[in-house]
Amino acid sequence: MTVHDFPLLDDTPEQTRVAAAIDAAAERLRSLQHADGHWCGELEGDTILESEYLLLLYALGRANDERFQKGAEYIRRQQLPDGGWPIYAAGPTDLSASVKAYFVLKMAGDSPDAPHMARAREHILAMGGLDACNSFTKIYLSIFKQYDWRKCPAVPPELVLLPDWFVFNIYKISYWSRCIIVPLAIIWAFKPTYDVVVSIAELRLERRADSQSARRRLRAGATSRERLWRAFFNSLDVVLKMIETVPLKPFRQRALDKATQWTIKHLDNSGGLGAIFPPIINTIYAFRALGYPAEHPLIQSQLRALESLEIYDDNGLHLQPCFSAVWDTALAVHILRQSGAEADDPTLLAGARWLLRKQVMTTGDWKRANPRGEPGGWFFQYENEFYPDTDDTSEVLLALDAVRFPDADEERARKEAVARGVAWQISMQNRDGGWGAFDKECNNEVFTFIPFADHNAMIDPSCEDITGRTLEALIGLGFSREDPAVRGAIRFLHETQDFSGTWYGRWGCNYIYGTFLALRGLAAVDETGGFERAARWMMEKQNPDGGWGELQHSYDDPMLKGIGPSTPSQTAWALLALIAADKNDCDAVRRGVEYLLRNQRADGSWFDETWTATGFPKVFYLRYHLYATYFPLWALSEYRDANAS
Repeated sequence: MTVHDFPLLDDTPEQTRVAAAIDAAAERLRSLQHADGHWCGELEGDTILESEYLLLLYALGRANDERFQKGAEYIRRQQLPDGGWPIYAAGPTDLSASVKAYFVLKMAGDSPDAPHMARAREHILAMGGLDACNSFTKIYLSIFKQYDWRKCPAVPPELVLLPDWFVFNIYKISYWSRCIIVPLAIIWAFKPTYDVVVSIAELRLERRADSQSARRRLRAGATSRERLWRAFFNSLDVVLKMIETVPLKPFRQRALDKATQWTIKHLDNSGGLGAIFPPIINTIYAFRALGYPAEHPLIQSQLRALESLEIYDDNGLHLQPCFSAVWDTALAVHILRQSGAEADDPTLLAGARWLLRKQVMTTGDWKRANPRGEPGGWFFQYENEFYPDTDDTSEVLLALDAVRFPDADEERARKEAVARGVAWQISMQNRDGGWGAFDKECNNEVFTFIPFADHNAMIDPSCEDITGRTLEALIGLGFSREDPAVRGAIRFLHETQDFSGTWYGRWGCNYIYGTFLALRGLAAVDETGGFERAARWMMEKQNPDGGWGELQHSYDDPMLKGIGPSTPSQTAWALLALIAADKNDCDAVRRGVEYLLRNQRADGSWFDETWTATGFPKVFYLRYHLYATYFPLWALSEYRDANAS
């Protein structure tokens, strides 16, 4: 059902239809608020989550658990007609995701001769088989004796002993990589294995030349610099593996002790290590490799963190990669205010109170590269005190700036929290004028060529989208273009606008998202140079149905940017970009608004058929289920206000 099921005729004036759509969407968003004031929509990832979870259950002796079959059922339902599994809706087959899915389904009892398994096997072999999988997949397969540990990249635990001044240490890589790699290094040191009753030897290519040819295809297009650094790190990997064969390892126990202590320390107030799925999984394997029994409280706490991510529906069991509670709450408060709610609206104040309780008041890993910064940021999930991030912090600042507490003490607390948040945010600005997400100056591209870095997320450089959002927040809080932080952000955004007028989207897909946030930031400071190019590009990418869309393939090939089936959230981003560029009265905007009005559902929400968010470009993507409610609400509200005269 669409908004046309409301008692409004097609010839109803647009202004009336827009107002009705805003009211319905705002009411829907309000209805999703939890009793304590926060919002948290479902966060959907690909089947790698279910596959890795079921592998862990198998390792813990829980293969007969009902969850195993429910998870396998979900995986079967996500298979593509060509036999593989994608890493985003409407995406092509991904090799590593498909290998894990095939392995888990075989564990669940699916016959390799079944048509769906035969199709999967054929496609996997055509893509290069097991040897062409990514590094983390090879390591997981080695744990279950399906791959040779000796062929996996070296992840020595001695990495944790490298000092801060050294060219490489764990604090010079991204937060998520750090949380993944520290427990992974423990796993690599012990190389644990679990017996399984099935084998996927049939997924190995028979001839080595076939496997080498597949890997060469994957490396096609690499620059000479990339080939040079990869050759260096591959040689280093060989040396490290040779050293591993030497019985005497003088620093091994010290390294294992430090890695273990680091991991345990970072479990405090975190909802699992890093509060995200991959490190939690690795932590359990690491603790088991260290000899901890499955009943140990540390392992049980990590299992509870995983179980909290489970979702059962008609398709079976699937898992979220994490929770998005702070993010969703900040956006909901901010956008409800934009929709017309009063600054002291009880719904907004309840959300703001919840956000105030989540401000980080302790130091975390970010302090290593930012010793002068004081705590004051916000994290993404329910808990993650070691890892506040600049994207959530800037959005929370926008939300808190949108409300006013009638109570003097609460209002003073709000202002103090905002001041702390602003100070922390400014302290995290990089020298290039932009902001990364979790760490300062985490931008050495050389680390992306390390053999175990093929998850494409070893560093955390400045992002155009975060910088645009931060700039908008700072200007809203009273900063001027003369402030050094603002000047740096303006410079960064001007330098990163590409020839077509767009900006890259690190955390949303992709150029539509980056361009929307960059334009809003620059518009806030009235820095309009380059707006015409950006607006022209955006209008050129509008689909015949009036909406906008962009698939994740634009991360692989920028020539495909701005191309994809229309989605409500990406249409909203495009509208917000065009309105920021002062194009609110153009035909493209009116057609985009009509698309949103036409596709609103009877409950006031919208739905994104394809995914619109990004975890790790080229590797991991997301669908935020609330995006298709609050972003269209925001766009329609901005359109209403821009045309109020």
